[in-house]
Amino acid sequence: MTFPDLTRLVAPRSIAIIGASGREGSQGKRLYDNVVLHSQFGGAVFPVNPAYKDIAGAPCWPSVEAIPAGNVDLALVIVNASAVLETLRQCAARGIPFAVVMTSGFAEVGGEGSELEAQIATLCRSTGLHVYGPNCPGFVNIRDRLGCTFSPAFKDDLNAGSIGLATQGGGLGRNVLQALTHGEGVGLWFSGGNEVDLGLPDFIAHMAKDSAIRVIAVLMEGVKNGRRLIEAFKLAQQAGKPVVVLKVGRSDYGVKAAQSHTASIAGSAKVNSAVFKQYGVIEVDDLHELAAVSRLAAAGRRDASSGLCIFTFSGGTAALAADIVGTAGLELVELRPESVAALKALLPAFANVSNPVDTTADILRDEKLTGECLRIVCADKGVSVVLFPIPMDYGPITKTMAQAIDEVARNTDTVIVPVWMSRRLGEGFLTLDMAGRMPFFSLTDAVGALKKILPQRGQVSSAPQVHAAQASTAQASALSEIDAKARLEQAGITVPGGRLARSEDEACAHASLLSYPVVLKVVSSQITHKTEAGGVKLGIATDEQLRDAYRAIHRNVASHRPDAVVEGLLVEKMFPAGGREVLVGVHRDPAFGLILTFGLGGIFVEVLKDVTHRALPITREDARAMVREIRAYPLLAGVRGQAPADLEALEALLLKVSDFACAAGDSLQELDLNPVWVGNAGQGAFPLDALLVTA
Repeated sequence: MTFPDLTRLVAPRSIAIIGASGREGSQGKRLYDNVVLHSQFGGAVFPVNPAYKDIAGAPCWPSVEAIPAGNVDLALVIVNASAVLETLRQCAARGIPFAVVMTSGFAEVGGEGSELEAQIATLCRSTGLHVYGPNCPGFVNIRDRLGCTFSPAFKDDLNAGSIGLATQGGGLGRNVLQALTHGEGVGLWFSGGNEVDLGLPDFIAHMAKDSAIRVIAVLMEGVKNGRRLIEAFKLAQQAGKPVVVLKVGRSDYGVKAAQSHTASIAGSAKVNSAVFKQYGVIEVDDLHELAAVSRLAAAGRRDASSGLCIFTFSGGTAALAADIVGTAGLELVELRPESVAALKALLPAFANVSNPVDTTADILRDEKLTGECLRIVCADKGVSVVLFPIPMDYGPITKTMAQAIDEVARNTDTVIVPVWMSRRLGEGFLTLDMAGRMPFFSLTDAVGALKKILPQRGQVSSAPQVHAAQASTAQASALSEIDAKARLEQAGITVPGGRLARSEDEACAHASLLSYPVVLKVVSSQITHKTEAGGVKLGIATDEQLRDAYRAIHRNVASHRPDAVVEGLLVEKMFPAGGREVLVGVHRDPAFGLILTFGLGGIFVEVLKDVTHRALPITREDARAMVREIRAYPLLAGVRGQAPADLEALEALLLKVSDFACAAGDSLQELDLNPVWVGNAGQGAFPLDALLVTA
């Protein structure tokens, strides 16, 4: 999969501003001023508007066609929606490679707007013109001081840095930009709006290859092309660049708002989170955390472990911070003996110089002690992050402390995370903030952000909820269990031996060949949930029990679903007690395509919802990780003397299901293997039931 080279968009040599205006207060005027007055752009600028002969003394051209001969790298379009398509046609005819359309009134409003946007997409495909937008605030290259935007805030938001920002909403994107006003700032800000052509995957891919970008922050409302997004994540992963994502649309309310705003697919929140985790993306929960975690990731050492140390001058604060760290599943590092000795030499005997480091209030009497002690902690080779809570404002004293924090932070690779806990925002807070240290306001928020980037004790999956099957599709195109298992066998997936019986005598004959005990199940493409229909009987040990079960299943099914066409009853060998029951399933996500689900199966899946997800295809490492990240993994590993399950066979089954689903491609809508019987080590893993839904 390839991504377009955005160099001429990000760093154009010449720009046409179509819809530029000389009228004060208009968007066309603000856009023109941002490029000409508030940017440091050295290339040619061509304002285009038939209503003007000149703007601020510079010649203005009546159309794109009228611009003097020569290359134009970028067109900024801010005209009425009805004129956008013709304007873009002129841009394509002129050979302009990129156009940023800031105009609204397209797919986000539906109707004619959607049709117009579809025509723009067709134009892009047929001509090679790349369109950014529409319905967007524009593009900002802060590190080169180029503001291709109509925002009046551009001239004040010029703190550049190594954080790349990609958003789908303009207002919230600028919120993140302004949160990074001091210290490490934003180098490039893409905000693609409706993403008719260029979108988040293209922006992430570009920043993954940009050597000046260290971290990519993403504010995502919807996913238009999940597979391209995954490929962009892979590029960032290969480049060693953390991607930090805030995904809007995790509740029903959020989904509706995101769809109306950016006209894109919000996707299943649990699947989104699983895909992010699969490709190393850090998911955060709010705007403040997006900015904070991006800043921490940009500042962090590349070899950072969980070397976390708490440093403060209040015993109660030290205890509270340690408690919050422990509750979050993070670990405090043990300081080296030489660090402990150096701290003891500086601090009173009653100070705690382990971790947390409690210097006591004695440190407030000597303004040099903060810096001296903090330098010792930061120099400890086991410490990668220092959490420094400041519980109160002491005026000039805490200002001096803040200055010491900044001075040490500028001369160490260790990340110092200050927490200003007082509601009185004194000079100390302002010192930290203006220095770009971005102090948190609460220990909980600070530790929550650190939890996103530091390894935790016994990391466990958040147990995403199983994706509900679409019943109407299943009813219309589900294969019978026999046909589904036949497809699986052809793909090399071993299923229990079974035979179809259309009479009691035939069922008894099959059971005799298989040997008792056996299982009896109804076979009907209209009945996808056989247990609910009374269509399953287990542990049948004799011919008499089999005949009774045969008649009972027919009665139950006739009562539950009178219109069901029953092909017969499936007789299968009963697997022995003691096996674990798990679920292996595949469904088609509207954003990311085929998604594999694994978790505790049988009757427990709907109650406990202990499952995890991966986008297909998966690797052997993915299969191993999936098995181990469900909450019920200890049951598979063996507890209280119980033998471990056949994890090797289970992982192999996950890989085979992945191969089967990918080979089926677009024809596969859903696959549900539940339960899968997993024996002890060496006994294998076998799907006891199979639901296969095809397109």
